[in-house]
Amino acid sequence: MSNTPFEITREELSAIVEKFREVKHDINNTLAVVMALSELAQRNPAHYEKLGKAVLQRGPDVVQKLQDFQTLLGAKLKGGDISTPPPSAPTSGVF
Repeated sequence: MSNTPFEITREELSAIVEKFREVKHDINNTLAVVMALSELAQRNPAHYEKLGKAVLQRGPDVVQKLQDFQTLLGAKLKGGDISTPPPSAPTSGVF
């Protein structure tokens, strides 16, 4: 990384913080579901299938949101515009 001066506007910083909150919220919701289903599965093995489905459905979405956030930050570090969110690639269901 270079030592060139770096500037960020209040609006850009606010957009980054808002995107971070969204990603954090999505991760928290996904982990809450996984944790709840894990507890239920310990009591009733029938819930293991639901747990597996939840992980396979929600996990790739969380990974994609993290990748989008990384792309957003990378674009800003390279001097790009962050007002336009990066395009999301479709999730494949594979981590």
